[in-house]
Formats: sequence, structure tokens, C-alpha cells
Amino acid sequence: MDDVVYDRAGRGEPLVLIHGIGHRRQAWAPVFPLLTPYRDVIAVDLPGFGDSPEPSRGYGIEPALVMFKELFTDLGLDRPHVAGNSLGGLLSLVLGQAGLVRSVTALSPAGLWTRRQKLCAIAALKAHRALAQRTPPQVVRRLAATATGRKALTGMIVGKPALLSPDTVVEDAHALATAPGFEPTAAQSRGDFRFTGPVTGVPVTIAWAEQDRILARPRLADLRKVAPDGTFRLLPGCGHVPMNDDPALVAEVLLTGSR
Repeated sequence: MDDVVYDRAGRGEPLVLIHGIGHRRQAWAPVFPLLTPYRDVIAVDLPGFGDSPEPSRGYGIEPALVMFKELFTDLGLDRPHVAGNSLGGLLSLVLGQAGLVRSVTALSPAGLWTRRQKLCAIAALKAHRALAQRTPPQVVRRLAATATGRKALTGMIVGKPALLSPDTVVEDAHALATAPGFEPTAAQSRGDFRFTGPVTGVPVTIAWAEQDRILARPRLADLRKVAPDGTFRLLPGCGHVPMNDDPALVAEVLLTGSR
């Protein structure tokens, strides 16, 4: 299988964490230590992101399914719990639909959009990447040193930029600017791609960030079509990537969803 870089720690039932487009496994760092006393936690870098090399099979839902099947086998995971944010939330739902996991927790998942919402979301993400690519590293570091600068760099993505450490902002910007998987992954959303489910047979939690500026929150009726027996929650005060905005709340959602 393709080499996939991951961090693993903790005890209990396995919980695999999947980041969003342009991000990296360290997105889960704020909640990681809150989970490890209760779960065997595996945070992965998707192929073409973070420290994982580009995939040999290309990008897309089907190659990702194959990759995760092989990863679960290699790590000795028998239907782990899985949780993801944005793209990672979509992949978590797909893994649940395929019967490969024992529970799904999706935080502001991609794919549950109208065509117009999808176009707006992709445009916003591309603008965020362009900002990261066009801002010189020394300027990023200088901006990251102040709360105002962190808001300018990350306010589109997180709800509480001031809580981010300067080093995290700098490293996230570099990861976003340099990820070879960004464009080919974004290209997978062309056409009428939309995830409609249903995901049945496993517990599903879909939690949406209240202050998500990237993905519009679907109607409850549409969420019930995706997960007919799902649990639906709101993450108050959180932006599209909620893990740093309220680590305790996100950890509670993940632990409850993976019971």
C-alpha cells in the first residue's frame, strides 16, 4: 500500500481521525490528549497532504477507500471508529456506508451541499490556499505573532483565531501552500458530485460548526436522508475546523459518537 504517515497513541477501542483538504494530521493536536485516555487514537495524513506522499492510485473516493482498507489491515484494526472534518468527514461517511467502520463522527463534512454551495466552498478554499502561497514566509510569521494577524490568516477557517499558537499558524500555512494533493482533490468535486448516503447499520454523528464560513449547514431533513438514524449536533462558537476552537466540546462529541 501507499505509505501513510500517522500518529498513534492511547488505549481502548481504535479511533481513526481524518483531516480536511489542505490540512494535516496535526489539526487534531488540541483534542488528541483528551482522547487517548479512552481510545487508541490514530491521526493520519491523507496521501498528498502533510507528510504522506502522493497516492500511487490517484485521488478520489474509491482510491481513498482502498487506502483505508489496506491501512486498517496493516494496523490490525477491525472496523475502527472513524471521525473526520470537512473532506475527512465526507470520507468518514463513505467508510460508514461501505461497512468498514463501527461508528462515524463527521464534523462539518464536505459533500452535503447544493451545486451552488459546492462552488462557493471550493472557491473559498482556493482563495485560502492562494493567500498561503502568495504571502512570504517571513510575513506569515510576523502576522502570526499577533491576534489580529492570526485572524487575517485563518479567520475564514476557524472561529477563534486568537487561540491558535503562532507556530501552528505558520506550519498550517506552509502545509496548505505546499500540499500537492490540494488541486487534484478539489478537482474531484467537479460536476454534480454530492454525497446523499444513506449511511445505515452503524452509529452516525454529524456535528456542524455554528460559525462555519466554508460549508453551509444543511437542513435537518437533508441530514436525515444522509443518516436516517443519526445524531445531529451544533458546535457553538466554532469555525469550519473546530478542533482548536473548543477542544473539550469536540473531544466530547468524538467520544460520545464512538461509544
